[in-house]
Amino acid sequence: MHRKLLPLTALLATAAGLVIAVASPSTSSAAAGEECRPDGLYQTPGVAVPYCSVYDADGRETMGPDHSRRVIGYFTSWRTGKNGAPSYLASDIPWQKVTHLNYAFAHVNTANKVSVGPDGPDNAATGMTWPGVELDPSLPYKGHFNLLNKYKKQYPNVKTLVSVGGWAETGGFLNPDGTRNASGGFYKMGQSQASIDTFADSAVEFIRTYGFNGVDIDYEYATSNKYAGNPDDYWISDANRGTLWAGYEKIMKTLREKLDRASAADGKHYLLTAAVPASGWLLRGQEAYQVTRYLDYLNIMSYDLHGAWNHFVGPNAALYDDGKDGELQAGGVYGAYDGMGYLNTDWAYHYYRGAMQAGRINVGVPFYTRGWQGVTGGTNGQWGKAALPDQKKCPPGTGGTVGSTTPCGNGAIGIDNLWHDLDKTGAESPAGANPMWHAKNLENEITPDYLEKYGLDPKNDPTDRISGSYTRHYDNTMATPWLWNADKKVYLSTEDEQSIATKAKYVADKGIGGVMIWELAGDYRFDTAKNQYTIGDTLLTKLNDGLRGAAPYGNRKAPGTPPTEVLNVSATVSGFALGDNNYPINPKLRITNSSTATLPGGTKIEFDYGTSAPGTMSDQSGFGLRVTAKGHSGSNVGGLKGDFQHVELTLPSWQSLAPGASVDVALSYQLPIASPSNFKITFGGKSYAIASDHPRGTGGPNPTTTSTSTSTSTSTSTTTTTTSAPSCSVAAWEAAKVYNGGNQVSHKGNKWQAKWWTQGDEPGTTGEWGVWKDLGPC
Repeated sequence: MHRKLLPLTALLATAAGLVIAVASPSTSSAAAGEECRPDGLYQTPGVAVPYCSVYDADGRETMGPDHSRRVIGYFTSWRTGKNGAPSYLASDIPWQKVTHLNYAFAHVNTANKVSVGPDGPDNAATGMTWPGVELDPSLPYKGHFNLLNKYKKQYPNVKTLVSVGGWAETGGFLNPDGTRNASGGFYKMGQSQASIDTFADSAVEFIRTYGFNGVDIDYEYATSNKYAGNPDDYWISDANRGTLWAGYEKIMKTLREKLDRASAADGKHYLLTAAVPASGWLLRGQEAYQVTRYLDYLNIMSYDLHGAWNHFVGPNAALYDDGKDGELQAGGVYGAYDGMGYLNTDWAYHYYRGAMQAGRINVGVPFYTRGWQGVTGGTNGQWGKAALPDQKKCPPGTGGTVGSTTPCGNGAIGIDNLWHDLDKTGAESPAGANPMWHAKNLENEITPDYLEKYGLDPKNDPTDRISGSYTRHYDNTMATPWLWNADKKVYLSTEDEQSIATKAKYVADKGIGGVMIWELAGDYRFDTAKNQYTIGDTLLTKLNDGLRGAAPYGNRKAPGTPPTEVLNVSATVSGFALGDNNYPINPKLRITNSSTATLPGGTKIEFDYGTSAPGTMSDQSGFGLRVTAKGHSGSNVGGLKGDFQHVELTLPSWQSLAPGASVDVALSYQLPIASPSNFKITFGGKSYAIASDHPRGTGGPNPTTTSTSTSTSTSTSTTTTTTSAPSCSVAAWEAAKVYNGGNQVSHKGNKWQAKWWTQGDEPGTTGEWGVWKDLGPC
C-alpha cells in the first residue's frame, strides 16, 4: 500500500497559502491550446502547451467514449510471480475498465534522477520475462514497461504514469537484494534547486524513453509534523520539518514547467499528478497545499485512516464520519471543531475542493484490509480498542517509539495478515493487511491453496489457520463494511460491492473526477474450479457500473458565474507555525498589487475556502473579515452539505495599494484548508477575477493592459479589443551595476525587484527563490 503512518496527535489545524497581486483589468489573446486548459491549472509563462491533446474545449480530460470519469489503478512492480505467489502482470489488467494506470514505484536515486534500478534480467520494470507471456519485440526493453506499452497499443485511450516514491521509496530506495538505501530521496533532493532540476530533467527523459503519459509524485510526506512517514527516514525528515513543504513546492513547480516545455516540444501534453494525504493531522503540517495549481489532478489517499499504529479500532476508508470515532473523541476533536470529524473520505474531498474543481480530484479506494487482534469493546469490534500487550515491543514509528502516550495497536497477524510487510529483522509486521480476495475466503470460511506461498505454515502454526467465523457487518452512516471474528477478537476493515457502489454513486453525484485504486491486484472473483476466491475484477466492475453514463465531471472551480475579466493579482498565505504548534492557524494573507493601477481604499475582496473547516475564519488586522455565507455548519455526520465558506473583507478607506505594494491580513482559523480561491475583487463598480487563480481564458498569469476602440457602420457596431504591454518606466538592468534590496529594473519586457544585494545576476535566470522577484510585464 502507499503505507502511511499516522502519529496520534489530534488534528488542530492547517491553512492556505495565497498571494494577491493586482493589475489593470484586462483580457488577453489565448495562447495555443489555452481554450482546453483546465480551470486553475498553472501554465508555464511563454510556453504554448498543447492542452487540446488531452483536454476538450471545456477543459475536461478526454478518456474515450466509455468513460466520463477516471478509473485509475495502481499497478505494482513486485507481483511478478518470481517469489511463488500469484503474479499480476499488465496482461492481467482489465484494460477496458481503467482509464489510467500508475506504475508503482520508481524512486529518486543517489544522482537525484528517476530510476527503477539497474538494468538486467531480474529488473521487473525493464528486464524480466515470464514463461508463456509474449512481449513486444519492437521495444528495446522487456519487463512490465514492455507489456504496458504492448497493451497501450490495443487500448490507446488508457494513459500510463510512472509513480515516484511511495512509503518505502520516499526517503530512499530498495536495492536489488531487497535491502533499503536510506539515501534521503525527496527529503534531500528538495533542499537544492540544482538537484530538483536534475530530477525534473530526468523525469522528462524517463517518460519519453518508456512511453509514459506523465509523472505521479507519491511523496510521503512533506509535512512539518514530527514522526510522519517512514521511520527509516526520521534522520532526515524530522531534522528538516521546517523546510520540507517549501522543497515540495519547488519540486512540483519545477516539474510542471519542465513537463510543459517538453509537452510543447513533443506536441502532446504530459500529465503531472500526485497522491495526496486524507488525514487532517498530516495536512495540518502541509500549510495550504499550494501545489494544487501545478497538478492536472490529484489522487486522495482516502484510506489508512485507521490502523494498528495505534489502539483505536476503526474503518480503513470510511466515506463519512459518524460522530463516534474513538481516536477523534480521545483527542477532543469533536468538541473543538463544532462536532466535525476529519478521518473520512468526504472530509478529505472537501478539503481539496476548496482549492480546485471537483473534476481535478479523484478519491482513493482500497482493495485491501487493515485490522487488529485482541479487540475489546465497541460494537462487533467497531470503535473498540486493541493495544499491543507489551508496549515495549511497539514497531518503529508507533506508540512510545515516537514519544506518544497513546498505545500502539495489536495488529492482526498470520492468516489475518496475508499481505504482510517484513521489518528489518525479517519478522512479520502486524497490520491485518490482506487483499480483498483473501478476505472473501476468510468471510466464507474457505481454506485456500495459496497460504504457504505467502509464508504461512497452517500445518504447524495455529495462527496461520482459519478458526472461528468472520461475520460481515456494515455501517450505513459511514458506508463501511468489516469482518468480526468474535472467537479470535479479530477485526478486519474491508471493502466490498456494497461500499464500492456507494462510493461510485458519491463520485458520480458530486461531479468528482473519478476514483483511484490501491491496488488492482487486491480485487477478487470466485474461481469455481478451485472453489475459492482469487484475483479478479469484481470491485472494478462495480466501479465501472456506478460511473457508466455519469454526466461530465465538474470543470469549474468557482460556484455561480465568476467575473470574466482578470486582474493581475496574486494572493499568498505564509507564516505557518510548525507541527503541533500550528494551532490555531494564524498565517498572513498577503495581498500584492503588481499592476500599474492603484487599488483604492474601500476595495472589496472576496474568496472561498473549503467546508473542511468551520465557517469561523476571522482576521486580526482590522479589515473586518467575515464569513458571509456558510456551505456547512455543525457536525459532518453523514457528510458535509456544501463546498465553500465564503469570505469578504474590505480595504480600509485609508489603505490603498499602489503598484508594487502589498498588505498583510492576519488570518485565524482552526481545521486545515487548502488554498483559498475563487477570489473576486470589486472597485469602481466592477468585479474581477485574479490571475493567481489561473482562470480559463486568460492566456496565463500575467494579463496585459487593454485599449478599446469602437467603429460603427450603418448596419453593425463592432468593438475591437487589442492588447499591448506598456513600456518600462524603470531603468534597464546593467550587469556591472550593484543593486540593493528593493531596487527595481526592467529586463526583457518585465519589471524586476531585487530581494537583496546583487551584482551580475541576470533577472529571469535566478529562479523563483533567487535574488530577483518578477513583477510582471512592464
